[in-house]
Amino acid sequence: MTESGGRLRDRRIALGITGSIAAYKAIELMRMLQNEGADVRVLMTTSAVEFIGTLTLETLSRHPVDSDVLSLGGDGRIGHIAAAHDVEAIVVAPATAHWLGAMANGLAGDSVTAACLATSVPVVVAPAMDGGMYTHPATQANVARLREFGYRIVEPESGVLASGMVGRGRLADLGRIVDATVEALTGEPAPIAAVQPAWTGRPAADSVAAPSADSISSSTLPSRSDLAGYHVVVTAGGTAEPIDPVRFVGNRSTGKMGIAVAEDALDRGAAVTLILGSVSVAPPARAHVARAETAAEMQAALRALTPPEGPRFDVLVMAAAVADFRPRSPSEKKIGRSAGLTVEMDPTPDLLAETAGRVRTGIRASGTRRPVLVGFAAETGSFERVADKLRSKGVDLLVANDVADPGSGFGTDTNKVTIYAIDTPPEELPLLSKREVAELLLDRVAVRLAARASGAGSGVVSGAASAETGAADETEPAEVSE
Repeated sequence: MTESGGRLRDRRIALGITGSIAAYKAIELMRMLQNEGADVRVLMTTSAVEFIGTLTLETLSRHPVDSDVLSLGGDGRIGHIAAAHDVEAIVVAPATAHWLGAMANGLAGDSVTAACLATSVPVVVAPAMDGGMYTHPATQANVARLREFGYRIVEPESGVLASGMVGRGRLADLGRIVDATVEALTGEPAPIAAVQPAWTGRPAADSVAAPSADSISSSTLPSRSDLAGYHVVVTAGGTAEPIDPVRFVGNRSTGKMGIAVAEDALDRGAAVTLILGSVSVAPPARAHVARAETAAEMQAALRALTPPEGPRFDVLVMAAAVADFRPRSPSEKKIGRSAGLTVEMDPTPDLLAETAGRVRTGIRASGTRRPVLVGFAAETGSFERVADKLRSKGVDLLVANDVADPGSGFGTDTNKVTIYAIDTPPEELPLLSKREVAELLLDRVAVRLAARASGAGSGVVSGAASAETGAADETEPAEVSE
């Protein structure tokens, strides 16, 4: 079944599926190829059949699935040989580490490998596996060998993996795989597809997921890669606590500082999840955005990323301006002007301290490496409380700024900050653009990540453990970055 138009109109493609947990995505990939006009037939390894079966694929493709290297087609031809000679391209997605090794060494033990060995058409390969498996020298050598064969490798992306760990190994965005197929058949860079999957709507708090770190054009590849393979979560913007359906209690945050951090993390190769409150600037398109307009919604999003089995990120930068108070009893109807208005307020949760505590609990339970935690603190006139905040919040770095200083308050494009660390003296920076502040901050984060990866400082930060039993001061200003 094919569509009448599209970039792959009337092209015959074989889709090879191997035994990865990401095999379920191959069904949607097949439909996307069909939507581009392709006639798709499916080849599967035995383990892929164990994951998703054949009935759905045969129904949607209108072709028998070839999952037995010894099987014959209805015309008496060997199935994988027929596929090798009848199609114009083979797309292997997902491709496991086992399949990459077999293909690199010409071991035709399944229909997918056998068809690739027997064909002379372009082959597109999209690996998917655990991050440690993909970065292993053996796997990288096999990938390099396939490139020598002329195969197009659609690199996997960074994020949370099926194992619960974070790393490089998630199946590439399906649109990138389709684009690579178009390029393989035309020899030209793929134009923008008329039909592309997109993140639409507002995700539930428990659906916060890692984004793609590689769904970008070659013209915007990271200038540095010191955060490649890491998942960075950034909170940005202000919260709006409802008084009634049309009024709210909020603050002047524009989200510029947090978004600058997200942009720099993306440019350094990280996968970025942006938990976004009220902002006046657009978030970067490459980030996964989860909207959180109230303190409660932001709390739910952060809790989804800090389950009991351990945090789902490597870096957390809390740059959002969470309102300190919220109305005790919001009205379900608009309050009339003539009635007057008296609003009783309750303090909102200290999300920075709470999240740091959940991280500590999770890493003790799971034994995973501790992420780097960064908070922001808005002050006026003095930073005398910041050192105590650093210890009580249980974070690695606390970025303080005086919002009363010219060029350092809400809505500006500049910021003047002092970076406090649990193990080094405070570092005062001059007035800089917010993007420059973000770059210098992430320089320090990258150093800590490298130290923890080497085994140094992988546990709870010295001094942070004592904060776990101490209550945070709920009367302090919220974690505000501008």
